[in-house]
Amino acid sequence: MNTEENDGEIPVYVFFGFMDSGKTTLIKETLFDNGFADDFDRCLLIACEDGDEEYDEDKLKENGIDFVEIDDKNDFTLEKMEKLQKEYDPQAIFIEYNGTWESSLLYEMDGPDDWVIVQSLCTVDATTFEMYMKNMGTMMKEQMFRADVVIFNRCDENTNKAKFRANVKGVNRKAQIVYERKDGTIDNTPDELPFDINQPEINITDADYALWFMDCMDNPKKYDGKIVDFTGLVYNPTDKKGRNRPGVIIPGRFAMTCCVQDIQFLGMKCKYADAENVPHKSWIKLRARVKDEFAREYRGKGPVLYPISIEKAEKPEDELVYFN
Repeated sequence: MNTEENDGEIPVYVFFGFMDSGKTTLIKETLFDNGFADDFDRCLLIACEDGDEEYDEDKLKENGIDFVEIDDKNDFTLEKMEKLQKEYDPQAIFIEYNGTWESSLLYEMDGPDDWVIVQSLCTVDATTFEMYMKNMGTMMKEQMFRADVVIFNRCDENTNKAKFRANVKGVNRKAQIVYERKDGTIDNTPDELPFDINQPEINITDADYALWFMDCMDNPKKYDGKIVDFTGLVYNPTDKKGRNRPGVIIPGRFAMTCCVQDIQFLGMKCKYADAENVPHKSWIKLRARVKDEFAREYRGKGPVLYPISIEKAEKPEDELVYFN
């Protein structure tokens, strides 16, 4: 299905999340409390699972919203969507997607021609998130990967926002993250960092590296001009012919977000004239200034490191870093 909006096309809003994660509640709030449906004369709501929370079909009808249920993923086909388009002629479409279905059913569907996905949201129950990541991580990641906004609901003072954020950003760097308390209010307090961002020079310990990396990648302006130092593993990037790229190294660390299968390398571009003399997969102690500038590796602006000093370092006892 198309994801680029053009004039004359029908906007599609997709809601991901496992059953009882709050999808139905969010859709009802969007349609009624926020008055979203008021912008359209005719809407179509497609529900792909039957949860505890139900829709008031009479209220939907009163607001110009037609309601269709599709319980079997084998019925979620292009032919079915085209039939619904012809029958209801909607101006906007809302899809409550089944959390156990592959998102490819939707995103790789070749049409209907007028339908375009303009926004996708993923609701997550904060009280069960870590359990789902441990036991159904592939499904969870697929939903978060597709989402423009990830909403963690039922949060409380014990919610590990930093760890949740790391899990989301590990699969979808661009996703906006919202934390909703149990009473429905939004928690806008910033994630607490384990170091003082107001200092001109920041020592990044092994325990802090993963959180610092994510925060720096998301907010490079905040670190522009600051000096950081950390112990990192060096990777030497190569070009298409397998040759080392001159003047560039990628220092970083392997991080684990949830389990062994989630280990990934978190490295930043580092411009260094003597890069060829820094061995591949060597450990270094790096002191560098951060600059927020364009880098093709980021496909835009991001943090680029400029070394002040590089020293050989011993391999840490634990090579991994963590988000908690």
